[in-house]
Amino acid sequence: MTPDHALASSTPLERDARLAMSDHKVAPGEIAIGVVIGRAAEYFDFFVYGIASVLVFPKVFFPFASPLQGTLYSFVVFALAFIARPIGSVIFMMIDRRHGRGVKLTIALFLLGGSTMLISFLPGYDHIGASAIWLLAALRIGQGLALGGAWDGLASLLALNAPVERRGWYAMMPQLGAPIGFMLASLLFAFFTMNLSEADFIEWGWRYPFFCAFTINVVALFARLRLVATDEFTRLIEKGRLEPAPFFPLLKAHGEDVLIGALVPLASFALFHLVTIFPISWITLFTQRSAGEFLLVQFGGAILFAGAIVFSGLMADQIGRRMHLIISAGLIAAFAVASTIAPIVIEENAVGQTVYVLAGFTLLGLAYGQATGAVSSRLGARYRYTGAALMADLGWLLGAGFAPLVALGLSAKFGLACVGLYLLSGAIATLVALSLNRSEIRQM
Repeated sequence: MTPDHALASSTPLERDARLAMSDHKVAPGEIAIGVVIGRAAEYFDFFVYGIASVLVFPKVFFPFASPLQGTLYSFVVFALAFIARPIGSVIFMMIDRRHGRGVKLTIALFLLGGSTMLISFLPGYDHIGASAIWLLAALRIGQGLALGGAWDGLASLLALNAPVERRGWYAMMPQLGAPIGFMLASLLFAFFTMNLSEADFIEWGWRYPFFCAFTINVVALFARLRLVATDEFTRLIEKGRLEPAPFFPLLKAHGEDVLIGALVPLASFALFHLVTIFPISWITLFTQRSAGEFLLVQFGGAILFAGAIVFSGLMADQIGRRMHLIISAGLIAAFAVASTIAPIVIEENAVGQTVYVLAGFTLLGLAYGQATGAVSSRLGARYRYTGAALMADLGWLLGAGFAPLVALGLSAKFGLACVGLYLLSGAIATLVALSLNRSEIRQM
């Protein structure tokens, strides 16, 4: 893609950004800030929906079911975004090839923010019946399609501009968007649940976090377009390092690598929802503990999450990313075994619940900080951008998409020990994938 073609196929916002940034030399620190802002906006939408899936949607969209059954129905709709995400990647990669990265990002982020915001205006089941559920499902699919399109290559741009000896440090920076997004979402819901009556919260209070999403995504769009407009980004596209490639040739050339790359982060992706979304459902359904108070505990866990992500960058640069991932997967496996052996600590003890969440968030940060794109360097330069996107999509689908549904369904019927077994399976999948990929892991 030549610079002239890039300008011709871009949105007016991106063309203005290219002209403004034409003489600006972008530093890795600037890239990191833009990437973190973009990821934080995505995860804010992600967690706002996830928390509402427990606290709101069973009552608003599934009032005809029992609290447990309504939450399970809500988690089925929750999973739709993870099914739609790979489809979104296919659609938006075609838009990228034909119209440029700026057009793709603009459509994707407006779709993401718009879908999330429109949920705030949805009437409940009591007003329009089953149509409310279908509308919720459609908007959830819109979120999933948009998340597939939001893959921008900026994390790869950051890695390619980072010093070789600090690749682990720069690899962890995009991951900081997850704890930041969760902290914002959990604080908003904690505030409304603790300061409104239950009737007011269910009637209108829950809608405000969804309404905020559109503004946050517009800010993220500007931050991303500013970096997409840089000469470095254009040069990497010209070299084929960040060029979108068709999916079928990718799978034909690197199908095995894509599968391994999707399995490597499974330990962290499985743990992701088992310390964020699932515990809220368990606390709400089976204990007397306040949801707002527990969200504040999780907010504290998210701080540990962020700190562990930062530590993962330091650790990976000292011992290598592959060894770091092996150690973190082993620790998650041990955590899973402990959860299986002593579930009563979590079931009946508030202190035990808090320790479980805080320890889980810490382990999550350690593993998640280096998980994404872990084996994308095995792909040829032509396929790395698209391959990294597909690995992430499949990893989230396999490891996280159905985690709240499976964990709640199994634990409600057989006890919390099943949650530990589910998490253990993710850790084993990661260790098997790493054993199949014995080369040292590098960023793109």
